[in-house]
Amino acid sequence: CARPFCAADAATTLSYAYESGSVWLDPLAIHSHPMVHDLCAAHADAVVVPKGWRLVDRRVSASVSHLAAG
Repeated sequence: CARPFCAADAATTLSYAYESGSVWLDPLAIHSHPMVHDLCAAHADAVVVPKGWRLVDRRVSASVSHLAAG
């Protein structure tokens, strides 16, 4: 997991785009890339996006997308 002090195995890849205000959670990527962050399941489940941003969780078969409330 990319979170400081977390020793759990990564399970999800987080990526984002400032220009569209979007954050994506995907199954763990096979190859690493400097513009994504691999998170354990607990930290991926706890992701909160800024107000007005969109979180798209593509880890499940039925995609879930919503705007951050707040």
